Amino acid sequence: MPTHTHTSNRHIQTHTQSFQRSDDGNVIRGAEAPIHQRRARAVGTPGTPWTPPSGGTRSVGVMASLPVVPGHGGFVQPSSYLRPRGQSQPMASAKPESAVERDQRIGLQRIRDFLKVRTSYDVLPVSFRLIIFDTSLLVKKSLTILIQNGIVSAPLWDSKTSTFAGLLTTSDYLNLIQYYWQNPEAVNRIDQFKLNSLRDIEKAIGVSPLETISIRPTRPLYEACRRMLETRARRIPLVDYDDETGRAMVVSVVTQYRILKFVAVNVHETQLLRKPLKHLKLGTYKNLETAKMETPVFEVIHQLVNCNISSVPILNTDGVVTNVFETVDVITLIKGANYDELNLNVGEALQKRSEDFPGIYTCSIEDRLDTIFDTIRKSRVHRLVIIDEDSRLIGILTLSDILEYILLDGEGNDSKLD
Repeated sequence: MPTHTHTSNRHIQTHTQSFQRSDDGNVIRGAEAPIHQRRARAVGTPGTPWTPPSGGTRSVGVMASLPVVPGHGGFVQPSSYLRPRGQSQPMASAKPESAVERDQRIGLQRIRDFLKVRTSYDVLPVSFRLIIFDTSLLVKKSLTILIQNGIVSAPLWDSKTSTFAGLLTTSDYLNLIQYYWQNPEAVNRIDQFKLNSLRDIEKAIGVSPLETISIRPTRPLYEACRRMLETRARRIPLVDYDDETGRAMVVSVVTQYRILKFVAVNVHETQLLRKPLKHLKLGTYKNLETAKMETPVFEVIHQLVNCNISSVPILNTDGVVTNVFETVDVITLIKGANYDELNLNVGEALQKRSEDFPGIYTCSIEDRLDTIFDTIRKSRVHRLVIIDEDSRLIGILTLSDILEYILLDGEGNDSKLD
């Protein structure tokens, strides 16, 4: 049975398992965990509706502004000469900074300071595995290797020029499926496509190619985060260069999740981020793409590609969130080049998920980043579905949203890279 978790302001409820940390910083499953519940919800097993428990309330405090002290009658003060003509009354004082706002500002600054002194290399675990694909490899074989190794991306290498050639992601396979849908007569040729033909497929279906980005592992982690935000990339390859020959060497790939988990583990000031989501305007709440269990998989793939998103919430007829269809679910369907599986509907496709699927994570607009960072530290979270008291969809909070907020909120003109 998969684990389903809902964040709340003080406690995280894990329905089936507890977690421990391995030497490389990853989360590993442990023994049965006690349930501490303040106000938690859980999403049911794939393909089945679920109902959250009731109970618990929150109160949001309001800090009143201090009264403005009036001026001194008709006496002329020196500051009066500095005011524009016609402005005889003193300016109202700015609203004082509350304790929560001060803590929020300090917490964000501590995170930014940490990212600026740490390098991208620091994020990597002590021991890790790196799989690199040559661009002459067949797309079909690359898909098999990804599934066998439980990964969803890999750096590309052009052996002819001995250069880094970009990053293979699930988006490339979605583009291939779009091509198959537009050109059904080409199904026999798809198995012969090589990785170096993916750019031609992008042109054929009218998709803008993703910018090939990378960063040296010795550069500040803050810079890597900014590069990802500027290009809307969810991961960035670390590429170093030999000082003598100038040849490129792919070191690893850093994801948004690994960066945020690195922050959650090492920056204790994340506990100062106590402003609720509704006050941060954090996440996406309008023009949300959704689907139902009866929606054809092909239709959801079009939504993923056209909107450049990685997931689509699945709702029932009452607008209640029952599941989430992710890009990785498409990879599971087409393994072995079995494209007939794409004719299934969403409900049938979700039944093919592996038994160790971790479930989906939800939160409310009252939840705070301190709790969300604690969840990221304990579990492999890629997004949170924001729901109301009746489990109806309100919005989506992605790791990109969180990364953008902790880097840019309140930065103003100083947010540009040096």
